[in-house]
Amino acid sequence: MGGGLFGSFFPTEAKVTDIEPLTWAALSEGFNSKAGVSVSLDRATRVTAFLACVRVLAEGIAQLPLKIYREGEDGSLKPATDLDVYRVLHRKPNEFMTSFEFRETMMMHATMTGQGRAFINRIGGEESPKIAELLPILPGRCAVKQSAGYETTYEITSAKGESLGTFPRSAIFEIRGPSWDGVCGMQPLDWAREALGLAIATEETHSRLHANGAQPGGVLSVDGNLSIEAAKRLKEDWAQSQVGGANKWKTALLPGNVKWQALSETGVDNQHLELRRFQVEEICRALRVFPQMIGYADKTATFASAEAFFLAHVVHSLVPWVERWQQAIARDLLGDDMTLQAKFAVQGLLRGDAKTRAAFYASGIVNGWLTRNQARLFEEMNPIDGLDEPLIPLNMGTAAERDEIAEEVVKTIKSHMIGHNGGPALDDADGLEEKIGRVLSRKNEDRIVNAHKSLAEVLASLPTPGEEQP
Repeated sequence: MGGGLFGSFFPTEAKVTDIEPLTWAALSEGFNSKAGVSVSLDRATRVTAFLACVRVLAEGIAQLPLKIYREGEDGSLKPATDLDVYRVLHRKPNEFMTSFEFRETMMMHATMTGQGRAFINRIGGEESPKIAELLPILPGRCAVKQSAGYETTYEITSAKGESLGTFPRSAIFEIRGPSWDGVCGMQPLDWAREALGLAIATEETHSRLHANGAQPGGVLSVDGNLSIEAAKRLKEDWAQSQVGGANKWKTALLPGNVKWQALSETGVDNQHLELRRFQVEEICRALRVFPQMIGYADKTATFASAEAFFLAHVVHSLVPWVERWQQAIARDLLGDDMTLQAKFAVQGLLRGDAKTRAAFYASGIVNGWLTRNQARLFEEMNPIDGLDEPLIPLNMGTAAERDEIAEEVVKTIKSHMIGHNGGPALDDADGLEEKIGRVLSRKNEDRIVNAHKSLAEVLASLPTPGEEQP
């Protein structure tokens, strides 16, 4: 691997401030919520709505084709397959991950902790460094420090807490979510702490509700006094016959002097289902994901609106992360070469159904802003010779273009016809353009009149109703 991660130590300034709020303690112990539960990373991922939101964003970015392009002098873009970073991002980030897996992991780190970081392992020396691989850094194992002069350094530690070295900003590839200071992303676990805490508490309460039966709390009372052994045996008999989902709705048989008094409300009274639905929406709001994308649908969602929801998800949820990735790649991996740029191919998610795509391609091809081979590439079909030239609409153009064409027609007629074969002299050509227009207009009028006459003759030849045909 070149030994970069475990090799030299980069010194930093003496006075630095640790601005990385995320530590292993915060990840493992979590944040206390008002619902009375601690929201840790492990417990948050057990909330299916939170996990689904993270997966939708991570898999959405990971599935998009990612390539590095070089811009030509004419503005055209061609894949820069000769660059080492092209191979790293497009095919093989490191020895143990695919491009899909790398981007999915980085997105999971970024969406759950605020940032995804990877060590840039460069080889070849300072004169001609090449990017050999990108190694993801687990959240909590990278402490960010910034000096008074805004020089940022990263101290990376091992799983045992041992320091692996302090590295400059140029050695780290970083994807940040929304940030307050521009260095560290804000933590979604802290943003959605109350929503996640209430979701966890509600789920635990609902689970205990079913584990203990429809009436989980209450009092068994008797007339008179019971010994300790008798009270213990009565409680055990009640639990054995009534507690648990398997015993739900069974008839309780009580001794003559024993009475049951419920002390808790039912699940319907607590409106657990309604509350759990609302928490799904709250978590989606915090992560900026449409609820329909994680399998949640209310009465407003229909099959007719499904395509609009998917399009809105791409535009409002995925595209901001696409821009973060593209600009982070340019900042950390492409250097100062302004002709290079990273691009995700999002056309596949925006193209809609077959009918909509056909209308889109037809509009572009007929109006000349899309070539036929470009449309074939969008559909992942190979180009065909002769289809690279854009079509030019013959019945459209600006006033200047039409005047220029008319002038060329007049010049051509003058040079080939006038003054030859008994035609008029060249001096008589003044106003020829106007004369040509009058002739064409008269011809059109004659054609219309002749058409009316022909129609009248056909109608006159038809037999009248009741008349026998000859």
